[in-house]
Amino acid sequence: MTTPWLADDVSQDEGFSGKAYPDPLTGKEPWTCGFGCTGADIGPNTVWTMEIAVQRRDAKLVGAITDLDRNIPWWRSLCDARQDVLANMAYNMGWPRLAGFKRFFAALQAHDYAKASAEMIDSRWAHQLPRRAGRLARQMLRGERQQP
Repeated sequence: MTTPWLADDVSQDEGFSGKAYPDPLTGKEPWTCGFGCTGADIGPNTVWTMEIAVQRRDAKLVGAITDLDRNIPWWRSLCDARQDVLANMAYNMGWPRLAGFKRFFAALQAHDYAKASAEMIDSRWAHQLPRRAGRLARQMLRGERQQP
């Protein structure tokens, strides 16, 4: 984890569902359970306890951070609050989709946080999750945690 509050912020952003639900945009797969977790083992009849959901959230966060370390090792040079933004985004959309934010990453590498923040807002992801994207964009801009 990058900061002590990352897991809680992700939990609040994702919300908890102990019973699996279909993709909100398509009404089909992938099925989601817990704190925004998907996978081959999650289907319409999946039910998780809070304990299972927390374990899966933590494992998914470790995976998101590992993807960031593997693909953009320079992200560790950012302040903790900005690292949390990247980890939160990677958790939410996965590395393959996050990797498509080319202008965002170019601005981030140039330490142009205003541009990086604007690129976050100017995305389909932000239109789908305006509250989360707005908060994370402010956190990227300011370099300070913005509570969910």
